Amino acid sequence: MAWGNQTFTSDFILLGIFNHSPTHIFLFSLVLVIFIVAFMGNTAMILLIYLDPQLHTSMYFLLSQLSLMDLMLITTTVPKMAFNYLSGSKSISVAGCATQIFFYTSLIGCECFLLAVMAYDRYIAICHPLRYPNLMSPKICGLMTASSWILGSTDGVIDAVATFSFSYCGSREIAQFFCDFPSLLIISCNDTSTFEEVLFYCCIIMIIFPVAVIIASYARVILAVIHMASGEGRRKTFATCSSHLIVVGMYYGAVLFMYMRPTSDRSPNQDKMVSVFYAILTPMLNPLIYSLRNKEVARAFMKVLGKGKSGQ
Repeated sequence: MAWGNQTFTSDFILLGIFNHSPTHIFLFSLVLVIFIVAFMGNTAMILLIYLDPQLHTSMYFLLSQLSLMDLMLITTTVPKMAFNYLSGSKSISVAGCATQIFFYTSLIGCECFLLAVMAYDRYIAICHPLRYPNLMSPKICGLMTASSWILGSTDGVIDAVATFSFSYCGSREIAQFFCDFPSLLIISCNDTSTFEEVLFYCCIIMIIFPVAVIIASYARVILAVIHMASGEGRRKTFATCSSHLIVVGMYYGAVLFMYMRPTSDRSPNQDKMVSVFYAILTPMLNPLIYSLRNKEVARAFMKVLGKGKSGQ
C-alpha cells in the first residue's frame, strides 16, 4: 500500500461536531440520551424476539437482525466521539480509523440488503400466504440474512483497503465526528477521481438494486391490499408495511444523499448533519417505529413486564 508519509503511529484528527459552548454541551447531552435510548431499544427488541416463542417467525428474525445492525452501527461511532469530546482529545489512530470505516461501511451495506429482504418477506407473506412457509423457511431466511451480512462486509473490506491505499501527506484533519471514507478522500494528496467513479457505480449496485426490489415488492403488496375484502386485514397489513416503509424512506434518503454525490459537491456541515441523522438518530427511531406500530411487539413487551412484576 502507498502509505506515503503516514505510519501506524501517526493519527488523524477528528474535528467533531461540538465545541464547549452551552448550546453544544446541551446538544452533546442530547446525543448521549439518544445513544442510550437506541442502545436500550435495540437490545430490548433483540431480547423480546429471542424470548417470546410467538415472535419466532421470519419477519421478526429479520427485525432482530436490523436491530443488531443498528446496535453495532451506533456503538461504532458514538462512544469514540463521546470519549474525544470529554477527554479533549481529537485523535484517532490509523488502525482505529480503518476499523471504523470497515464496520460503518459494512453495516450500511448490510442494512441496504436486509431492508430489501424484509420487503420481499412482506411480499411473500401478503401475496403468496400459502407458499410462505416454503418460500421463507428458516433455512432460506437464514441464507438471505447471511448473504446480507457477507455482501455488506465485503463492501466494508474493499472500501477500507481502497481508502488506505492512498497517501495522506497534508492535513490529517477529518471534518467529521468519525472516520468516513468520503471525508478521508477529500484530504488525500493523491488523485482519487477514478476510485470515486468506481465507488459511484458500486453505490448504484448496492443501493439501487435493493431499492428496486423494495419498490417491486411493495407495488405488488399495495395491489394485493387494495383487493382485500376485509377492512381489518387491510388495516393490519398497512400498519405492518408502513413501519417498514418509514424506515426505508429515512434510511435510503440519507444514504443516497451521502454517498451518491461527488466529493467536489460536498459540504462538511451538510455531511455532519446527515451523518448524525442516519448514524445516531435512525438507530433510535427504528425500534420505536416498529414497537409503537406493531401490536405483537407491544404484546410481547407487556408480557415480559407482567412476568417481571409477578416475580417481585
